[in-house]
Amino acid sequence: MSTTASSTAPAFQPAQRVRGFGTTVFTEFTALALQHNAVNLGQGFPNFPAPDFVKEAAQQAIAADLNQYARAAGHPRLVRALAAVYAPLFDRELDPLTEIVVTVGATEGIFATIQALVEPGDEVILIEPFYDSYPASVIMAGGKPVYVPLRPRPNAVSANDWVLDMDEVRAALSPRTRLLILNTPQNPVGKVFTRDELVQIAEIAQEHNLLVLSDEVYEWMVYVDPARKVAHERIAALPGMWERTITLGSAGKTFSVTGWKIGWAIAPRHLAAAIFAAHQWIPFAVSTPMQEAVAVAMEQVYERDYFNWLSQMYQAKRDRLMAVLQDVNLRPISPDGSYFIIVHTDHLDVPTEPGLRRDVSLCRWFTREVGVAAIPPSPFYSAEHAYLTDNLARFCFCKTDEMLDEAAERLHRALR
Repeated sequence: MSTTASSTAPAFQPAQRVRGFGTTVFTEFTALALQHNAVNLGQGFPNFPAPDFVKEAAQQAIAADLNQYARAAGHPRLVRALAAVYAPLFDRELDPLTEIVVTVGATEGIFATIQALVEPGDEVILIEPFYDSYPASVIMAGGKPVYVPLRPRPNAVSANDWVLDMDEVRAALSPRTRLLILNTPQNPVGKVFTRDELVQIAEIAQEHNLLVLSDEVYEWMVYVDPARKVAHERIAALPGMWERTITLGSAGKTFSVTGWKIGWAIAPRHLAAAIFAAHQWIPFAVSTPMQEAVAVAMEQVYERDYFNWLSQMYQAKRDRLMAVLQDVNLRPISPDGSYFIIVHTDHLDVPTEPGLRRDVSLCRWFTREVGVAAIPPSPFYSAEHAYLTDNLARFCFCKTDEMLDEAAERLHRALR
């Protein structure tokens, strides 16, 4: 008697560590945008070409047959180029072979770092809103996320108006706290933590012997504000912090090549060795020709004045979208960095769908009815603090001017 495979296959449950994970908000809203032919200002990836000199470097690397496994910790030319760029920023010499690990994007850098440094039962401080891979990575390592929200000042108009209460951070600590994750410039608010804020975080970290994972993938997207000085400071460069800090960077964000998935972790030798110990069992190595291309690009950034160009290009796009959002009365929060804008929507009379938070219903409405996809911020918060997002939505501006203009036309048509 024959049976089909489906009738005899045992019913397996997923492992407990992933059982609570659902589809990411980006997958859901990208599919919804496609279904409704919406302008997708939801998922944060550039829809314009990468710079020619970066693409040419990749083509040349493939043609030169740099197509086999790379050195597991990072292609030698790339880690040397990274060390040359970052050493002055940290005000120290960097050993490219022992203090840099190249990862499959910054997301793998997050995962490998947490796998390497967080024991089961350890607690990790996450500042809300957070990049959504942070809690998942902590949970898969057996750790416990502990959440501390940024609090907006009344009538906040700038990302600088979103404040981290250091007393709340201290109150969240316990003897099991191992790591604090910092994101600056921050997604999705666009906050660039000030030197004073970083000094206070550093004091807490040293007082309680914490490690700090500093996710700085938007480091070159910091915008000029004539009313005050805005600068990206690096917590690893503060006194006493190099020894306990892991800094993450991203070629995807820096060179508009998110599909290449090239990131890096910069850390003192003992922490980099631990990260590599995990990394070698996750991907083993990262794409060789793409690493070569990023190395070539990094070697040219200063002669091309590339970082200034990138910041100015994105600031123009930020200002373009800010003007539209203000014109249709969506009350945007002006970001100091990154390529996202949070807007207030409490004045919009949009019904909340059963079982959904208001921000999710709202962003579905934007996608279906307005024809412009936005992302709800509640997936970047714990259940305890998700109420803070009910009247918020996130738009991204890493798009062509033509796409931003099409979004503007649709917003004007629907909201004015």
